[in-house]
Amino acid sequence: MSEVLSQNEIDNLLKALNSGEIDVEDIKDQDDTSVKNYDFKRPAKFSKEHLRTLELIFEHYARLISANLPVYLRKPVQITGVHSEMVTFSEFNNSLANPSVLSIIKFRPLPGDIIINLTSNLGYAIVDRMLGGTGASIDKMRDFSEIEISIIEKILVICMQLLREPWKNVVEIDPILEKIETNPQFAQIIAPNEMIAIVTLNIKIGDVEGFMNVALPFITIESVIDNLNTKFWFQTMANNDDNEEYMSYLETMLKRVDVPLRCLLGKSSVTVSDFTNLSVGDIIRLDTNVESALEVYVGNIRKFTAVAGTSNDKYAVKITSVVREED
Repeated sequence: MSEVLSQNEIDNLLKALNSGEIDVEDIKDQDDTSVKNYDFKRPAKFSKEHLRTLELIFEHYARLISANLPVYLRKPVQITGVHSEMVTFSEFNNSLANPSVLSIIKFRPLPGDIIINLTSNLGYAIVDRMLGGTGASIDKMRDFSEIEISIIEKILVICMQLLREPWKNVVEIDPILEKIETNPQFAQIIAPNEMIAIVTLNIKIGDVEGFMNVALPFITIESVIDNLNTKFWFQTMANNDDNEEYMSYLETMLKRVDVPLRCLLGKSSVTVSDFTNLSVGDIIRLDTNVESALEVYVGNIRKFTAVAGTSNDKYAVKITSVVREED
C-alpha cells in the first residue's frame, strides 16, 4: 500500500501543480507500479520455486526407476526428461486418453490422494514383457483386461514404494495404492477447479516410449508446501547423516537381482556327424577328470574355481577359490 499523505502535503502538492513546478506527466512517468491480472479461477498456489523443487525430487525418483525397474522387466528403462507445470484438475483429467493407466495413491500421512498416470502404450509394453514377450506395444488401443491390470499393478506398487526415498527430505511418506482406473472419468479425487502440480517423466522401456504423469493436488501437499524450496531441500540433504542406511538399501536391492551362474565341466570336440547322431546314453569324453578344478561363471565372467560333488543327492560344486580381476 502507498504511503498516506497528510493534509499539508496534499495542499503543497496542489500548489506545486497549479504553479507549474510539477508536471503531471513527470509524476506518471515516475509511477512504476505495475498492475497484474489475477485469475481467481486459476489461483497461483504453486510458485516457480515449488515446481523447481518438485522437479529435483522427481529427478531423484527417475534415477531410482531407471535402476530398479530393469530388475523386474529385464529390459533397459530410460528417463529422458522431467518437467513440471501447474494446471487445474479438470485440465489434467481432460488431457488424458481413454484407456489410460491411472493409479490412485493415498499419500499418507498427508491428506488426500495423488495420481500416477502411465500412457497406455507403456502399460501394454509392461504386460507383454512380464508375460515373456519382447516388451512391444500394440497398434490398436483397447481396454485393459482384469488380468493385465493385475500384472501392471505389481509394477506400479514398486514405483509407488520408490517415492519414499526422494520425498524423505520433505516429509516421511507411507503411500498406499488404493485402486487402478483406466477411465479418467472414474479418477475424480478432487474438485475440477482445484489446482494441482503435474510432474511429467518421459520413459522409454526398450523401444516403447511414453509418459508418466504424477498429479499432486495442492490440498494434499499444502501442509508441507513451505518445505518445497531448494534451500530447505539441499539443507536437509546435507544434514542427513544416513549414508550407511542408503548403502544398506542399495545392498538390499542388489541382493535381489538374479544373475546366471554356470559351471563348465569340461570341453570336447566332436564332428558334426557325431553330434547329429547323439542319442540318450551316449558318452562324451571331456578334457577334465573328477579331480580337476572346474570354472564357475557369473554371467560371462569367470569368477570362481570349484570341484564337482554331490549335496543332498543332487549334483553340486564346491567353491575352492575366487578369481580376482588381476588374474
